[in-house]
Amino acid sequence: MTTSAKWSLLGVVVVLAVLIALIPQLLSNPGDNGGTTAGEAGDGAGEASISSVVADRPDCPADNAAGIELPCLGGETGDGNDLATIVNVWAWWCEPCRTELPVFDQFAAAHPELNVVGVHADSNGSNGAAMLNDLGIELSSYQDDANLFAGTLGLPAVVPITVVIDSSGEMVDMFPQTFDSVEDLEAAVGSVGELL
Repeated sequence: MTTSAKWSLLGVVVVLAVLIALIPQLLSNPGDNGGTTAGEAGDGAGEASISSVVADRPDCPADNAAGIELPCLGGETGDGNDLATIVNVWAWWCEPCRTELPVFDQFAAAHPELNVVGVHADSNGSNGAAMLNDLGIELSSYQDDANLFAGTLGLPAVVPITVVIDSSGEMVDMFPQTFDSVEDLEAAVGSVGELL
């Protein structure tokens, strides 16, 4: 056998080995292995995979956030109430979100007169819930696979962003910024009106 024939045969063997190794990954459901990327729309399977992967997340106060129906990220949905709502839109891959979420967790504990919730703006709910658990965040969050929350409210395509919803369900302000302290967040929310 000639040298070029040996190299050709070796090349074919390597290509086949790579294909055999990749076929199971190509045929698997992206929801099974967390292979979805930011911006991909969910197919409904995300909600089931969230509950099977992450259990015991805090319940959400209602079945919607600002009138937009979203599933609760790893928790149950409540009956709702007429409190004003502060929404933190975040994503698991966002480093500023990671540093800001503890501020919202502390803010929620300090202000039971408000609904303080998160909206995870990414199709990979399992990674979002896992990040919250890793950080010890008790803030309840909704899962937004298809960017429905930001799209419906006309929010800028950035995370983190904070949205203030009054008790009638209307958006009254938004803050496309990162909050470094509870005091900064209280000052921003307090500037909206008589929420605090």
